[in-house]
Amino acid sequence: MPETSGSTGPTPETHVIDFRAAEHLLAARDPRGAVKLLDGVVAAHPENTAARLLRARAFFAGAQLRPAELEFSIVLEREPDNAFAHFGLGRTYERQGRPDQAKRHFRLAAALDPNPEYLRAARFDS
Repeated sequence: MPETSGSTGPTPETHVIDFRAAEHLLAARDPRGAVKLLDGVVAAHPENTAARLLRARAFFAGAQLRPAELEFSIVLEREPDNAFAHFGLGRTYERQGRPDQAKRHFRLAAALDPNPEYLRAARFDS
């Protein structure tokens, strides 16, 4: 195995492993464990939208709604056409009791991607 230039910190490979492990933790309903792993990934790669989106999902699953809102918003600043991020932000607003903001993001998600779940949440018939 080749030596690294004397660094003892996490490597890009470590961040990939942490990201994948966080996906598994979230699937296993351990959102706080996922957030802990993703904190290091996002700190090392703040531009990584996938890591931020996964962290937003983990915050949401752990009922940490303000951090979820922030992460979904950061993703949408970078990728305004990300239907899943709009949907996640809509769900976050919904859980915060902010229905008008939720509806706006549900409708944006449905307009970007006619996913049946997004269309149901958008309630275009009302």
